[in-house]
Amino acid sequence: MLNTDTRQAHWRRANPDKYDAHLAVQRALKLGELLKQTCEVCGIESVDAHHDQYDDPLVVRWLCRRHHTRLHHYGEDMFPVRDVPRIGFDIGSATAV
Repeated sequence: MLNTDTRQAHWRRANPDKYDAHLAVQRALKLGELLKQTCEVCGIESVDAHHDQYDDPLVVRWLCRRHHTRLHHYGEDMFPVRDVPRIGFDIGSATAV
């Protein structure tokens, strides 16, 4: 783990499960096991991966920075989870999801 005292390093040390989920998404994107989608609210292509739950790190909601920030600021019920098809790769069953 990081020994620096930056805000980011402090967050990583304080939130190891969240950081591990973030790394899992980055690895899956790099390997092509997870594909970025457009923002589920406005359709913009530049998006962040948002985890509603960290115990399944590859299940994410794709939100632009604006909507991702608003979701965290105003609460999870601002953009309720819709039945949006998730495109990615389920490693356990070796099938596209």
